[in-house]
Amino acid sequence: MKPSQRFLEKHFSGDSIDYRQIIALFLPVLVDQAFVVGLNLVNTAMISSSGVAAISAVNMIDSLNIFLISVFIAVSTGGTVVVAQYKGSGNELMVSKATAGAVSSVSLMAFCIGLFGIVFHGPLLHLLFGAASPEVMANARTYLIGSSLSYLGIAVMEAVCGALRGIGRTRASLVLSLIMNFSYVLLNFVFINGLHMGVFGMTIAINISRYLAAACSLIYLFRLDSSLHVKIRDLLVLNWTMLRRIMSIGLPFAAEQMFFNGGKILTQIFIVSLGTYAIATNAISSTLAGVMQIPANALSLTLITVVGQCIGSRNVKDARKFVKSFLWLSSASFILMGLLIFPLFNPLVSMFHPPQEIVRDIFIVFLINSLAQIPLWSISFITPSALRAAGDSKFTSIVSMLSMWLFRVVLGYILGIVLNMGIIGVWLAMNCEWGIRGFIFMRRFLGEKWLQHKVI
Repeated sequence: MKPSQRFLEKHFSGDSIDYRQIIALFLPVLVDQAFVVGLNLVNTAMISSSGVAAISAVNMIDSLNIFLISVFIAVSTGGTVVVAQYKGSGNELMVSKATAGAVSSVSLMAFCIGLFGIVFHGPLLHLLFGAASPEVMANARTYLIGSSLSYLGIAVMEAVCGALRGIGRTRASLVLSLIMNFSYVLLNFVFINGLHMGVFGMTIAINISRYLAAACSLIYLFRLDSSLHVKIRDLLVLNWTMLRRIMSIGLPFAAEQMFFNGGKILTQIFIVSLGTYAIATNAISSTLAGVMQIPANALSLTLITVVGQCIGSRNVKDARKFVKSFLWLSSASFILMGLLIFPLFNPLVSMFHPPQEIVRDIFIVFLINSLAQIPLWSISFITPSALRAAGDSKFTSIVSMLSMWLFRVVLGYILGIVLNMGIIGVWLAMNCEWGIRGFIFMRRFLGEKWLQHKVI
């Protein structure tokens, strides 16, 4: 046996699942994450050609979009956990029912959230970003209404993809994601670069691409999939027992995401008060940080399926083993990504056409964050994925909410505004919060309480 094969057998194989299955799960998720982040980088670069006001508006509203979209993505994660545990237990009928329940509940929630965003767009913008310039605010209004209209489309796709990841069909979820993201970039190129429609063109592109992906997801679910056996009528009738199971995982995670991303919006408000250049610095730094996190995010998503199936088959030993292996692999991925990205820093940043005055700040923020991610990101994000997959969602949600507001928000305000450290202070506070949260999650993982929950 080759050394590499021995390593994989030792750290990524067990009675529940072996390394070949894990690689088959991971690679499509990795490609998906790479395309999502890479295409987001291209989109940000394209809209930056419309000026600093446009990129600032899109970055501001994207923080609000992430806040709202994360609520129904959290519920779709609940569907992934329930589907994965039923798959691990070998109950195919309940896998089908869990899939239908996830799509129904996520779609209904997205419709309500989208309607809220459209009806209350004025008060939301005034409350959150009132300090922004009139030009930035006008672009922000267009982008918020357009984004809210698209929520139902992305919700359907995310719910279907979440269920597919739960049963290990990561290739199908990859194809659906690529349909959405490639069409988005292509349409952005036409509307922004070709027709020079700016932010309005971006909103048209986002709606067409998301509803196209939703249509393809439903066609796959009803016509192309041979194992889930989901019918249209299954989506129209809410199974309350199944809904409770999904919501027992999804709602605490949704509350966590609301508070977590609410804190990020509050830090965004600090940044808005620092001026348009600070908003642009934050937008570009966030995009680069997203590139660094591609493999780690893919590992985090893969681990939900792996641990969910281990817990479904009642194999705690495998679950613990895989969590430890994924933690080390995730941290190693940041070192690799740093070695790849830092030599390309200047070409990457030049894609965004930043004013020369902010390039130094972007580099400092990116350097500090890159170093902090190696020891801190994995324990802060990989570990809670494992806890959540075992049903320990309330604990992870409470810890994430408290750490976000007590440390990232309060410390971010003190460092960034009170001590006048600006955007660098806000990012330092975020890195500190990762360490505190990760320490608490690791203590939980090393104990027994996270294994005492019954999901199915």
